[in-house]
Amino acid sequence: MTMNNDAISTLNHLINVCEDGEKGFRKVAEDVTEPELKTLFSNCADGCQMAIPELQAKVRELGGDPEDSGSIAGSLHRVWVDIKSAITGRDTLGILEECERGEDVAKHAYEKALIAGLPTEIHSLIQRQYDGVKKNHDMVREIRNRYRAAKNNS
Repeated sequence: MTMNNDAISTLNHLINVCEDGEKGFRKVAEDVTEPELKTLFSNCADGCQMAIPELQAKVRELGGDPEDSGSIAGSLHRVWVDIKSAITGRDTLGILEECERGEDVAKHAYEKALIAGLPTEIHSLIQRQYDGVKKNHDMVREIRNRYRAAKNNS
């Protein structure tokens, strides 16, 4: 039973992380002015949204109650993004830096889940979703680096 409880707890934490990611990416998509970035961040939000039901289904299979709302930390991060955006005049580089910080949190949560010693089918699900999280993280970092370089060159 302890393994189920540990797995349920881990999966529920990842549900919160995904919900935070979805809300964060949607907020960033609203805040950026570049159409390419709006589309990119909307797609990232959609990816996070699609991960949630998979995790919730696995929690139900294990006899648990899946989480259905984001974490307090995620809400606080979105508030910080709002404040930072207001202060910087919705500066794209600042928004990208905050977005990368949020993805750092998601990446760390998935990495922790991957070493938790969960059953193979759960580990496989987490690994597949982690690959998407890492892809989003690296993409945000790459775009942030381009914006930072452009800003330094101007």
